[in-house]
Amino acid sequence: MINIAIFASGNGSNAQKIIEHFKGNSLITVQLVLSNNKNAFVLERANNLGVITHVFTRSTFYESKEVLELLGHHKINFIVLAGFMWLIPKYLVKAFHKAIVNIHPALLPKYGGKGMYGDNVHRAVKEAGENESGITIHYVNEAYDEGDTIFQATCEISPSDTAQVIASKVHVLEYQHYPEVIESVIKKSFKNS
Repeated sequence: MINIAIFASGNGSNAQKIIEHFKGNSLITVQLVLSNNKNAFVLERANNLGVITHVFTRSTFYESKEVLELLGHHKINFIVLAGFMWLIPKYLVKAFHKAIVNIHPALLPKYGGKGMYGDNVHRAVKEAGENESGITIHYVNEAYDEGDTIFQATCEISPSDTAQVIASKVHVLEYQHYPEVIESVIKKSFKNS
C-alpha cells in the first residue's frame, strides 16, 4: 500500500477530491492530512472523510524533525501539496526526493514564486492580458514553483473574464486532473515496489 500525506493550509477542496479519488483503492490511500493552520477547513473535510489530521507550527516544521517522524510513523511514501503555502524544508525534500508534488494555478514558469498563490496569481494573469491560463503539476524542490513539470492543462480566458472567473476555470482543471496525475505519478514511481 502506498500511503499519501496531503499538506494543505486552507479550504481543502482539492484535498477532498484527492481523498475521494483514492477511497476504495487497493494500492493507494490518503493516510494523513497535515496543516499549518489550525482553523483550516481542510481539517474538517478530512475528519468527515475519516482521514487522520495533524496541525504543526512554523518552529515544529522548520526547526525540528517532528513532521518527518510523524510521516514515518504513518508509513507515508508520497506527499501531495494542495494549497499549502509554506516552502518545503530541505530535510523533507531530501527524504521524499521525487515523491512530493504540488499543483500551481497557472502555467509555470510564468506567475510562480513566493507570494504567487490563489487570487494573486489570477489577478496577475488578468492584468497581463493573457488569453489562456491553466494548471501546472510539478515535483517540489527547495524553491517555490521551480520543480520539474509533470503535467499542464490550459483553459481559455476572454478579455471580460475577472480574476474570479479565471479562478473558477482553473479550479475545474484542478479537480479534473490533479487526482489522476497523482495516481499516474505514484504508479510509475512505485511500479517495482
